[in-house]
Amino acid sequence: MEDLKKISSDQLYTFWKNFSIGLLVIAITIGLSALLPYYFSPIVALIAAAVIYTILYNNKLTHKTSCMLVIYAIFFCTVAYSFSTIILNIFDIWDLLPFKLPKEFSFFSKPFLPSLILDPVCFITLLVIYIRRKRLSICVNCKIASGDYGGRSKIGSLLSSESYRQLRNLIFLFGALSVLIWTYYLLFFVDAELNGRDYYVFVWTNIIAFIFDELFFSFRYYNLYLDLKENDEIITQEELQDMTTKTYLRFYVICGNHIFINSKTVDISRNAARVLDTPFMTKRSVNGITIPEVQTLIRRMTGVNDGELRFFYGRKTPGLERHNTLRYFYFLDGNYEDYPEMNVDGEWLDFELVKRIYSFHPEEMSAMMVSDITRMATIILTQKIFDEDGFRKMKLKSYQPSFNLKEIKKNSYDFQDDKWIRISMFNSDTKFYRFKRWWKGRKGGKVNSTQEWL
Repeated sequence: MEDLKKISSDQLYTFWKNFSIGLLVIAITIGLSALLPYYFSPIVALIAAAVIYTILYNNKLTHKTSCMLVIYAIFFCTVAYSFSTIILNIFDIWDLLPFKLPKEFSFFSKPFLPSLILDPVCFITLLVIYIRRKRLSICVNCKIASGDYGGRSKIGSLLSSESYRQLRNLIFLFGALSVLIWTYYLLFFVDAELNGRDYYVFVWTNIIAFIFDELFFSFRYYNLYLDLKENDEIITQEELQDMTTKTYLRFYVICGNHIFINSKTVDISRNAARVLDTPFMTKRSVNGITIPEVQTLIRRMTGVNDGELRFFYGRKTPGLERHNTLRYFYFLDGNYEDYPEMNVDGEWLDFELVKRIYSFHPEEMSAMMVSDITRMATIILTQKIFDEDGFRKMKLKSYQPSFNLKEIKKNSYDFQDDKWIRISMFNSDTKFYRFKRWWKGRKGGKVNSTQEWL
């Protein structure tokens, strides 16, 4: 499954381009706010928000797999700045403020200094988004559609870590700019016409900071591209177009509450560390594969012909749209001791031991196996705790159910459907759940459906 470890050069470029566009939009907002009449400043910010929203909407329509978290955050920064400025000025006009608004904050007077509002507002907005990053609708929907990071190609984990890095960078950048500009405003600024130094501090300091930030990430991603290319981890757009369709198959062979595992699987992404993983993996250069063909493959790999094959779930690989990864269960009758040997290396492990390793030492498992167990456990446990409306079946919150592999064979769980994944993220344990659920219904969305929400 080495192709899943590779990264599309087009995705890496798109990721850098989105970040650059976000910085450019903020820089243009500050520049135009200084050049145009001051009362155009919130209008410029709203136009900037509309441009970013267009990018987000086009990405959604084209189903591209690039991470949009940072540009999504910048969209809210421009909206928050625009409305903050408008609300401050309206409150000042209506005398709703307990103090007189300084003229540097009013776009009806001169000099209006947008950076005094923009930088702190961006800092606060980005900080809130970073704190809530794992609960944002854009991230939840991406995770559900593409799977957890371990279940994706390498691009998933890379874009995730780099998005968080970019957010932290922007938080620090706007925080530092806020401190610098407000310190100058409180200690050195003279309430008069803007001189050259004032103009430099309030306008050019931001723009120059954005330029240096852009240069830093440009060099970073160029060097990252060179490193990945040197390690043969880059797939160009031409190679993607020429690449044949592949279907990867992963089988979990189960007998009772035991699962057949290879404890010496080499994980190249972890410096060739030995990890736990299923030894039953193969690939076929076809778009689809029939059930009889799948049965033939697993029977040949196990040497057991009377097992029960059952579909687990499947996903397309982000960035490698012609690649599919399908998971299956293969249940064997009797006792695991009846099958001392298979046609591949491995051993039978009690699933209780596997769960303990998963809970306390997940680094000892392959990333994809951790992702698969996470999905399995989430769907099963959520169905035991909550009903389809997201309400607890038992009011006792300390109730912690468990499960085993015998239940999976006995019950017809649908692991392909994302409904229970959504319920696990949005249920009656969520604060103000009834109100939020009602509000989602009012917006016309289907609460906890397989469609996107929020």
